[in-house]
Amino acid sequence: MSAAKTGSPSRSTTNAGARTADLAVLYEHPAWFEKVFAELDRRGVDYVRLHAPEHFFDLDSTERPWPVLFNRMSPSAWRREHGSGLFYTLSYLSHLESLGTRVVNGSKSFRHELSKALQLSLLRSLDLPFPKTRVIHAPEQAPAAAAGLRFPVVLKPNIGGSGAGVVRFGSPEELERAVQNHQLALGFDHVGLLQEFIPARGGFISRVETLNGRYLYGIRVYLTGETFDLCPADICQTTSGQDLTAPGCVVEASKAGLRVEGFEPPGPVVRAVESIARGAGIDVGGIEYIVDDRDGQVYYYDVNALSNFVADAPTVVGFDPFIRLVDFLEETIADARK
Repeated sequence: MSAAKTGSPSRSTTNAGARTADLAVLYEHPAWFEKVFAELDRRGVDYVRLHAPEHFFDLDSTERPWPVLFNRMSPSAWRREHGSGLFYTLSYLSHLESLGTRVVNGSKSFRHELSKALQLSLLRSLDLPFPKTRVIHAPEQAPAAAAGLRFPVVLKPNIGGSGAGVVRFGSPEELERAVQNHQLALGFDHVGLLQEFIPARGGFISRVETLNGRYLYGIRVYLTGETFDLCPADICQTTSGQDLTAPGCVVEASKAGLRVEGFEPPGPVVRAVESIARGAGIDVGGIEYIVDDRDGQVYYYDVNALSNFVADAPTVVGFDPFIRLVDFLEETIADARK
């Protein structure tokens, strides 16, 4: 029996007393995952929806509630007044893992999702290039931390999500003025990354999606120079200007000018991306990189354990990744029930 379709997140199962099912999906955003739910419903998968903002759990529980839980909590939840669910989710995932539940994008993955600093430490451990970065935890540290960095620089909240809160500074003086005017915001956990800005060769960044630790597809996102908010599910035009109006596309007017195209990344990039996904414990997610227009150097800079997939993927990359995702979930359920 599939989960009943719900018109409101509040009608989803929300607590530890949920009925037993093959799969639970923990989610926060009310619209991003309808394609996943639709494919699960189409196949008749026995699952429940857990709306994270309303969810609680019982630490007295000693039996796993489901064989598999799919974690779809978004780090950008703090932008929608759901920030209290971030570290709650980390605790909940760890609890489920202790009970033997197979968590897809589990606690290790979510720890990396919640810290850009941890992501870059992983890249360092894998000997992969990333932009020069300083980590701060107070705005007044920014000028001293920026010493030795090549301007322009960007300030990124450690807990981001879709490019949230990224600001560019063209000079040390501009950064100093922002500090003096109390204009620096470090984000939900009050930790920020000062990072050298990389001019993009070709005017695009690249994102490579992975599933079960393996390459799934690649896209190029053409930049407008006016936004750092680069969630691929929000990109609503192809490079030829065709609108992508699939229901999974989260449309915002400020992003309407962004363009996207599918591409096959080179072998060394695929191998690097797969090593990042494995190192971060990511079952499904995307890795972003950029090619420096000054010298052609590849820099990896963002590790995403939450992927909504590109809008109208059959048009852009030639297949529907949601079908492969649910194939993987069904295989994972079968393995967890053995």
